[in-house]
Amino acid sequence: MVRCPKCDFENPDGMKFCGNCAAPLANRCSRCGFDNPAPFKFCGNCGTPLQAGTAAAPPVPHEQISREYPIRVAPERALPDAPEGERKTVTALFADIKGSMDLMEELDPEEARALVDPALHLMIESVNRYGGYIVQSTGDGIFALFGAPIAHEDHPHRALYAALRIQDEMRRYSARLREAGTPPLEIRIGINTGETVVRSIRTADAHTEYTPIGHSTSLAARMQTLAPTGAIAITEATRKFVPGYFDLKPLGPTSVKGVSEPVNVYEVLGLGALRTRLEVSAQRGLSKFVGRHGELEQLKRSLELARGGHGQIVAAVAEAGIGKSRLFHEFKLMSQSDTFVMEAFSVSHGRASPYLPVIELLKGYFRIADQDDDRTQREKVTGRMLALDRTLEDAMPYLFALMGVQDSGSPLDGMDSTVRRQRLVRPLRA
Repeated sequence: MVRCPKCDFENPDGMKFCGNCAAPLANRCSRCGFDNPAPFKFCGNCGTPLQAGTAAAPPVPHEQISREYPIRVAPERALPDAPEGERKTVTALFADIKGSMDLMEELDPEEARALVDPALHLMIESVNRYGGYIVQSTGDGIFALFGAPIAHEDHPHRALYAALRIQDEMRRYSARLREAGTPPLEIRIGINTGETVVRSIRTADAHTEYTPIGHSTSLAARMQTLAPTGAIAITEATRKFVPGYFDLKPLGPTSVKGVSEPVNVYEVLGLGALRTRLEVSAQRGLSKFVGRHGELEQLKRSLELARGGHGQIVAAVAEAGIGKSRLFHEFKLMSQSDTFVMEAFSVSHGRASPYLPVIELLKGYFRIADQDDDRTQREKVTGRMLALDRTLEDAMPYLFALMGVQDSGSPLDGMDSTVRRQRLVRPLRA
């Protein structure tokens, strides 16, 4: 789908103008013919300034690939002007296709591009999804920052979420390559958190680049070269921010070139059991819960009404840090022995994923784990849905689509996104 930059309307792939506001959806470079998103002022492929009304360039080789996998190397929002040297704590991510030089040596350049471009697209889209900034897109990898130029307090978490998504998307892509008889691609990802100095550099063609300087980014690059094939390696500096949120495997102290002392390295295996700060605090041990008797009684009354068939919604509104999450935590502990509880969370990086809390609820209900492949996920959803009610079978393609489960031959293939979204509500309610 192509999202209109002006009105946010989702248009079917291949459209040149928005069907809602008639804004142009393509922004073709007059120099190389690359189709850029409409807001771009400079070509994401060659850096040439994009001018409105420039005549379209003749097609370039593999134009179809470039259009299908547009490489967006910066957020779609304006970047703040950085002073000559601004010190920031950031998380750097390096991702690279292992053995790409050997692979490209055996292929024609056009064939290599057709193989590598989709992989780069998956990496960049995963970084953009979690608010990262692409500093550099190399021929076979990317260098990304989290926490600058747009500040995020949870930038280490965002970097790891992006890395896991890259890993998952690359597995899917490699599976498709195997089916087509092509050798799969393998990646390595390295991540480090630390202080760096960032500044804006204006190049000769008036293009502004936001670049970091410092040891911490170099260490992230070292982690990428040390990571096992297909794995994600992080430093102790990053691990300190994410315990409990992610499942980590210690790889032990490692000597790193340019670092005097051995660096503790960890492999990221997947998501951990914890999602919120309260859960992390609860694991360490919470202080005694006192007061809030009136609020708890209100919650209990709402629960009784819900059990009687009268659906209820309860919202807690108060200043930050006053104990809203703790109140619901205590209520859940009191009620879960005789009540079926489904739980989901709103997260700061969830804006890029519509229905994220609903998706999390569904995954919890169907007991879908992060390491489950598409086949396992389909089996879990199908088994539980048919056990509930066999008439819900027609709803399964919509649930697969919502949860991102690959379903070959789905009746939703080719359906207009607006129609599909409208029809989604009914099976969800059922």
